[in-house]
Amino acid sequence: MQAIRWYSSGIRPCVVRTFNFRMTKAFSIFGSSSRPKLGPFEQQLLQELWSHGSATVRELLADGKIHQAYTTVMTTVDRLYKKGLLDRVAEGRAFRYTPRHTAEELQRVTALESIRQLLGSGDASAMPLSYLVEALSSHDAQLLDELQLLVERKRRELQSRENTTTKDREIKSQEQR
Repeated sequence: MQAIRWYSSGIRPCVVRTFNFRMTKAFSIFGSSSRPKLGPFEQQLLQELWSHGSATVRELLADGKIHQAYTTVMTTVDRLYKKGLLDRVAEGRAFRYTPRHTAEELQRVTALESIRQLLGSGDASAMPLSYLVEALSSHDAQLLDELQLLVERKRRELQSRENTTTKDREIKSQEQR
């Protein structure tokens, strides 16, 4: 299944496989299905900014890895700023751009949103979980053990919170008497 998507970083449409969840193809950021998507050039600019820490448009172009016009780069980093992915500070007549989030933070949010969409997509809630388990086991059996440890840790955490909440209610109930 393919779909044509228009990216804000270019004039021509890009064909994307809609079932591909890799960061390079479907990189969604916060919110619902209408949330902004990042095109390939936007992803490239973010990668460059993560490697530089912060940079002006001229500095991004200076290392020769980006082969676009100055105005194209300027427009694209401005759009990334407006999407809430970059911070900027005036520096002379230009802006210095800094990523607002690390690559790991954005990857985490993207993974969480993809999993939430998967879990919310079916009638039978166990089916999407079985897909996750299948994907983990085909990738690396050790990941299943890690998943089990994470689930057990989360259960203990939730149980601890529940016990604390129950104790708080009991104390408030006794105080009211």
